[in-house]
Amino acid sequence: MISIDGVASRVITLIGVGHVFDLRAAIRNEIEERRPAVVGVELDPARLEALRAPEASQSGFTIYAVLAYVQRRIASEYGTRAGAEMLAAADTAREVGARLAFLDLDSRFVLGRLLRAMTWREKAKFAFSVLGGLFLRRSTVESELQKFESDEAAFLEALAKDFPAVKRVLIDERNAHMAGALRSLEAEHGSVVAVVGEGHVEGLRALLTDRFPDVIRLRDLRTTAVPGNASSTVSLDR
Repeated sequence: MISIDGVASRVITLIGVGHVFDLRAAIRNEIEERRPAVVGVELDPARLEALRAPEASQSGFTIYAVLAYVQRRIASEYGTRAGAEMLAAADTAREVGARLAFLDLDSRFVLGRLLRAMTWREKAKFAFSVLGGLFLRRSTVESELQKFESDEAAFLEALAKDFPAVKRVLIDERNAHMAGALRSLEAEHGSVVAVVGEGHVEGLRALLTDRFPDVIRLRDLRTTAVPGNASSTVSLDR
């Protein structure tokens, strides 16, 4: 890291988040402390607008709509809104004078790509899994998080075995796109803070090894969260 007057001038920081956990204060603190030139979020413009006006984006019955409903329901159990950490990142970027960058691919493109890549068998399994999320309980989500944190490689290997197209399209291809975006942003603007789903952090770190990124994992943010929410859980972005 190159530093001028205590402010990073050229470095990529990866911050892993969960979309139903109240991380607003932690995200704000990390960005204010680093005061980067750019704050990148794992969103496209349409998804940011959907987070800002969720009532306007609740029509239709799609995979994204069901996933969004599940995240809203779980987030409400912890007194927050799904995606509040992304809104906090976007708002804090403006407050510290940083550019806001959309790191992710267009969600409509990703969904279309996913549906084309999946076999009928995988589509059926995935649809069943998504619908099962409607009945997801806090204890189950916490258990899945613990599995992920204890052996991330095994967790993702199991995902690839059960849902190969999902792993390839929703994780690997998006990681490649976001890593390229981060390289370009760092080269053009200098320091970048990237707020991404926890499930993307290790993949991005591997793709950016030569850039020596700083990494803040979800468990790190949880230890600095509001004490009353310390036992809350998360939804891994896949």
